[in-house]
Amino acid sequence: MEVVFSLSPIKIMVIVAVILLLLGPDKLPEVAQKLGSWWRTIKNLQERVESEVRQAIPDLPSSGDLARLARSPVNLLNQLADRVDAKEAEDSPVDESLTDETPLIVRPAPAPSTPRESDASTPPDPSMN
Repeated sequence: MEVVFSLSPIKIMVIVAVILLLLGPDKLPEVAQKLGSWWRTIKNLQERVESEVRQAIPDLPSSGDLARLARSPVNLLNQLADRVDAKEAEDSPVDESLTDETPLIVRPAPAPSTPRESDASTPPDPSMN
């Protein structure tokens, strides 16, 4: 069972109206200020954690790139495969003797061997001579 929360503009307006009624005009600025300071604290914590992670893992993509890649995991897998291919191409020595003009020799696979009558454990049938 999947629960999906969607906030339409009408739902948001109803929530804001209920908050206004519950808090009243005198407490609303105070609560808004506290929410703003909490939001600022959370953002600072996020930036601090992100900078520490970037110091530990410098090759890590930006958080925006990670969010985009999380929405499309196939693109992430394609990018990782491209990185591996590029890394293997850099690491593997290129054999200069092989060029596009070098013919590719394909040898057929040997035919599967079948047991012969002479190989069987029973003696050969004399009537077959």
